[in-house]
Amino acid sequence: MRVSLPIARLRAAPLDLASLAALIAISAIALFTFKDYGIAWDDYGQARYGEMLLAYYTSGFTDRSAFAFYNLRYYGGGFDLVAAIFDKVTPFDLFETRRLLGAIVGIAGLVVVWRTARRLGGPVAGFAALVLLAVTPLWYGHMFINSKDTPFAVAMIFLLYTLVRAFEEYPRPRFKIIALFGLALGLVVGTRIIGAIALAFACIAVLVLLAIEARALGPKPAALRMATFSVSLALGLPLAYVVMGLIWPWAVLSPLNPLLALEYYSHFWEKPWKELYEGARILIPDMPRSYVPQLCFLKLPEIFVALAVTGTAGAMVASARRGLEPWRRTSLALLVSAAALPISVAVITRPVLYNGIRHFVFVIPPFAVLGGLAAAFLYERLRDYARPAALAAVGAAAALIAITVVDLVRIHPYQYALFNHFTGGIRGAQNRYMLDYWGLGLKEVSESLMVRLEEMWVEPHRNRKWKVAVCGPSHIVGFELGPAFEATNDPKGADFAITLGTYYCAKLDRPILAVAEREGVVFARAYDLRGRPIASTYIPPDDEKPAEPGPATFGKVF
Repeated sequence: MRVSLPIARLRAAPLDLASLAALIAISAIALFTFKDYGIAWDDYGQARYGEMLLAYYTSGFTDRSAFAFYNLRYYGGGFDLVAAIFDKVTPFDLFETRRLLGAIVGIAGLVVVWRTARRLGGPVAGFAALVLLAVTPLWYGHMFINSKDTPFAVAMIFLLYTLVRAFEEYPRPRFKIIALFGLALGLVVGTRIIGAIALAFACIAVLVLLAIEARALGPKPAALRMATFSVSLALGLPLAYVVMGLIWPWAVLSPLNPLLALEYYSHFWEKPWKELYEGARILIPDMPRSYVPQLCFLKLPEIFVALAVTGTAGAMVASARRGLEPWRRTSLALLVSAAALPISVAVITRPVLYNGIRHFVFVIPPFAVLGGLAAAFLYERLRDYARPAALAAVGAAAALIAITVVDLVRIHPYQYALFNHFTGGIRGAQNRYMLDYWGLGLKEVSESLMVRLEEMWVEPHRNRKWKVAVCGPSHIVGFELGPAFEATNDPKGADFAITLGTYYCAKLDRPILAVAEREGVVFARAYDLRGRPIASTYIPPDDEKPAEPGPATFGKVF
C-alpha cells in the first residue's frame, strides 16, 4: 500500500523529521534574536519605498511618488511593500518588523532548498542541503538584514524548484506546476530584472533534455515533445506578469519599462569608490577577476565549499550518464548552470563589484542543493563499503558543522561579516577585506553609548540636543540614539563621535566611551569629544567617504 499521509512519510524517513526539527529550531532562534540586528545602510530608503508603494495602491493608483524616489523604481519592491503592510499589524517598530520578515523569507528559502534536494537525492540529500545553507553565515546573516538580495535568492531557488518539478512531469506538467512556475517567475523578475538570467539556466537545461531525447527518440519526436512542454509552461506567463506587476508596479506602467530597467543596470550609475580587497584599496570598477570566486571560497564554510565543489563536478558527470533518468540529468544541468554561470560571467565580464558577494547570494542555494546531493552520494557509497566509514564521515561532517555554528554564535549578530578559517576568521580578514560594510555595528555601539552616559550621570544640554559626529550612515545613529541626539556627518561642534570599524573611518585620539567588538575586531566605536574638537571622522582622501543615503521620515519608526 502506498504511503501518502505526511505523518506516515515522516515515520518512513526519519531524516525528514530531523529536517522539520531543524527548521523549527532555526525559526525559534530567529524569533528570539531578530531584534538584535541593526539597521542596514540601505534600509531607510528601501522602507520608504515600501510605504510609497503601499500609498500607490491605497490611493487608487494616483500616488506615484514611489516612481520618482531615487532610482528605486528600477527595483521590484515586493519585500518592502509586504513589510509596510506587515508593519501596520505588528507590535514592533518598522525596522524590527523588517528583520522579522527577512527571517521568514530566509527560512522559506531553507524549505525550498530542502525540498529541491530531497526530490533529486532523497532524505539524506535534503537534510544535508538544509543544514549546509542554514549554517552558512552569508545566508543566515543576510536573511535578517538584506531586503534586496535574499528575497531575490529565495525567488530564484523557488523558480529552479518549479522547473525541476516541471522536468519531472515532462512533457506535460500539471496545471499546479505551471501555476507555481508562473508565480516563481513573476517573483524573480519582479524582484530584480536581472532575474532574466534564469532564462539562460533554463535554456541550458532544455538543450540537455532535447539532446537526450533526440538520441533516444529521434530529432522530430524530441522537438515535438519540447514544443508541447514549452507551450505548457507558457500558460504560466500571464500569471507571472500579474505577479511581477503587483510587486513591481512601475514595470507594467509601460511595456518598455522592464527593458529600461535592464538598460539602466547595464552600466554603473554612481561615482565609483574604493573598497578593501586583499589588503588594498581598489576602485570598485577595477576589482580583479578573482573577486567573486575568491570571496566565495573565503566566506563560505569549509564543508560547504568542499561539498559544493564536489556536488558541482559530480552533477556535471551525472548529467552525461545515460543510465540516469532524463529529468534528473536535466535538473542537475539546471542547478549547475544556476550556481556556476553567474560566477563565470562575473569572471569574464568584470562588472562593478562591491559589498563582498552580497549580489551573488542567489547562487548559494543551488550550491547548497548540489552539496546536499554530494553528501548523500558519499554517504551511500561509504555505507555500502563499510558502515563504520560512513559513520566516521558523518561524525567529521558534524564536527565541521559544529565549528561553524560556534562561529555564528560568537559573532552574533554580525554573522554576515564572517570569514571562514582559510582566512583566519574575521581577525584574519579585518585588514584585507570588507567586513561590516552595511554598518550593523552602529546599533550596538549607540545603545552602549546611552548606557555609558547614564552610568556617568551625564545630563544633556538644556537648550540643544547632544550632537554626534558619525563616520557612516548618520541616520541610523539618529534613530538608535533617539530624539535627544542630533546625528550628523559634520563634526563641527560635536559632543560625541561614533565611527565604524572599517578602513575609511578614522581611529580618533579621544576617550572611548563604548565599543562594539567581536573576537578582537572592532565593528564600531563611540568617543567623547566634549572640549576636544576634531576635523573629521573619516580618513582622507575625501573621495573615499561613502555617500550618505537619503531622507528617512516615515512610518511608525518615530
